[in-house]
Amino acid sequence: MKILVKVKTKAKEERLEEIGENTFVVWVKEPAEKGKANAAVIKTIAKHFRVPQGNARIVSGLSNRQKIVIIEL
Repeated sequence: MKILVKVKTKAKEERLEEIGENTFVVWVKEPAEKGKANAAVIKTIAKHFRVPQGNARIVSGLSNRQKIVIIEL
């Protein structure tokens, strides 16, 4: 499954909200530095879809707030 993710960093709580077909907004507590936010995004997505973290990976947008993530269900 391929999804588009918009990331909001430095949030008070980590959560995920669907805003369209295969389009999500993810709020993470981590700042956007040294891959911390990317790791938190993967963790949040994996938890939401109930898959291991290794089954979710960012394929585009490693240094952008808008990312494409592949999830192996």
